[in-house]
Amino acid sequence: MPVGEDGTAPDEQDVQTTVALDGDGTCIAHARHTAAGFLTRVPTEHGLPVSQRAVDLTQLVVSELVTNARKYAPGPVLMDLRITGDMVEVVVWDSEPVLPVARAADAGRVGQHGLEIVMAVAQGFEVQREPVGKRITARIALLDDPGGDLSGRNPV
Repeated sequence: MPVGEDGTAPDEQDVQTTVALDGDGTCIAHARHTAAGFLTRVPTEHGLPVSQRAVDLTQLVVSELVTNARKYAPGPVLMDLRITGDMVEVVVWDSEPVLPVARAADAGRVGQHGLEIVMAVAQGFEVQREPVGKRITARIALLDDPGGDLSGRNPV
């Protein structure tokens, strides 16, 4: 079996990218462009299909998670994008140890709907406390759901 430069077989190589985001006003746009560029390269560089919908939803999730991290956490933010099976995982780490909680639906509330949006479009969502801060992971399907369900999950 051929071995890559990093000592792993081709099917064992990670398809991922990581970026540190600073606190200036462009970091959210930079994170969105990084996500779009990453998913645009996946089909040509790794032979994996990615729908335009997956690119759009990933950019939305990245925007919401990075915005929350910049708004509520002091210090640095790290974003990791990786392909796991037929999903893209968006992982955002920040230094704030308080775990986010989705608020009850309130049509009159202005703002603070980001976590609700992420949970509505992601196939998987988890929050983990880290030794410093927390790590939030959202999983988004690379291909459109053949059943036509917008979130990729079965209706409840």
